[in-house]
Amino acid sequence: MLWSMDPQVDIHGDWVSAVAPQLKLLCLTVIGLLLANPRVQVVPRATFKLLSKLVFALFLPCLIFVHLGKSVTFDNILHWWFIPVNVLVSTVIGCILGYIVALICRPPPHLFRFTVIMTGFGNTGNLPIAIIGSVCHTSDHPFGPACDTKGIAYVSFAQWVAVILVYTLVYHMMEPPMQFYEIVGEGDEIQEEPEQVSNYSRSLLHEAEWPGMFDKVTEHSKTPFIARVFMSISGSSQNTFPDIDFTEEGTSGAGPSSPKSIRCLAEPRVVRRIRVVAEKTPIQHVLQPPTIASLLAIIIGMVPVLKNFVFGADAPLSFFTDSLDILAAAVVPSVMLILGGMLAEGPKDNALGIRTTIGIIVARLLVLPCIGIGVVTLADKLHLLVEEDHMYRFVLSLQYSTPSAILLAAIAGLRGYGVKEASALLFWQHICAVFSLSLYLIVYFKLMSFI
Repeated sequence: MLWSMDPQVDIHGDWVSAVAPQLKLLCLTVIGLLLANPRVQVVPRATFKLLSKLVFALFLPCLIFVHLGKSVTFDNILHWWFIPVNVLVSTVIGCILGYIVALICRPPPHLFRFTVIMTGFGNTGNLPIAIIGSVCHTSDHPFGPACDTKGIAYVSFAQWVAVILVYTLVYHMMEPPMQFYEIVGEGDEIQEEPEQVSNYSRSLLHEAEWPGMFDKVTEHSKTPFIARVFMSISGSSQNTFPDIDFTEEGTSGAGPSSPKSIRCLAEPRVVRRIRVVAEKTPIQHVLQPPTIASLLAIIIGMVPVLKNFVFGADAPLSFFTDSLDILAAAVVPSVMLILGGMLAEGPKDNALGIRTTIGIIVARLLVLPCIGIGVVTLADKLHLLVEEDHMYRFVLSLQYSTPSAILLAAIAGLRGYGVKEASALLFWQHICAVFSLSLYLIVYFKLMSFI
């Protein structure tokens, strides 16, 4: 049965084991909040941004490489297939909930898609790693030996799916609505209405999980690109948007008198526009340090000769992996200190509305985890999960329980859409997540004891 363990584990032990990790993370977050408090500001914002870059470029890749590389094998990959699938399932269910929230709470029309996105896409990276690190640091945790290594390996194996979703689906879903822009008839230009965020006033939130996102701004990133590409299909003039090139290669001069065979080779209009959108999708940014570390760990772990050379007490490169392991230990405290610094900036004024904010929080932090328990239970009954692996089930359930991904705030800044709303919503979600995650950790630990 799902998560079956020793039924003699006492109830008090379950409560303590579930709440203690959250209290430890809360202490680290409060320390970060106090250090970054604007009135005291023992540590300036610039220091937190540098710490974010260290986590992103050094500490987190080291953690992923060491723990995923030790755990992964070819057979394991065949057994772990449900982890990335579960990310997709949780995202689809979350987006459906977000659509329902948008219908019920009626946010401003231009924030309808924003509501769906913020409900659907959860934090599958840094926060789950911090929770697992804290849980495994407790002496009476219920996951047995190699708790840290297995848990982080599972989270890391799912991270690449989330990154691909962010740079493809989320990137285009966060496209600024057309009503944010006005078309100037004479100049045929599009003027952007949202205010620009300077490098100095930029919130720590936008650098907390993916530093340097703002440096990836392109000529089309802050414009309603897809809407502009496909408007011509519905009859709008292409001349309205002169900066987008729809020229067909090899068809210039082809008119009614062209041979039929040549006209048949012309690329269909819809296909041409889909190709233009695909070319402007920043999929190349997927290969960031954490993703590269995951790929290297998987490749090395799948080849026994390489794995024996890099990992293990007797491996020739054991001194190197031990050094990386030392650096990896800085991930959890650093992530929680950065989160504290982010919360110290407080919520921003926004147009989302209290009703929609509460609706997203309830759907994301209370309703979705309940559905997640049902999904994991069903998958277990269908024998889709690794047998007798409680950490595997815990990570799958945790993917439904975390607040919205902090990376969404960076995408919002990159696209110039819902920037203040993302900051405010993530602030309140992480405040509420202290209580919701504690509740669901207790539920998960109860399931491991009694079901």
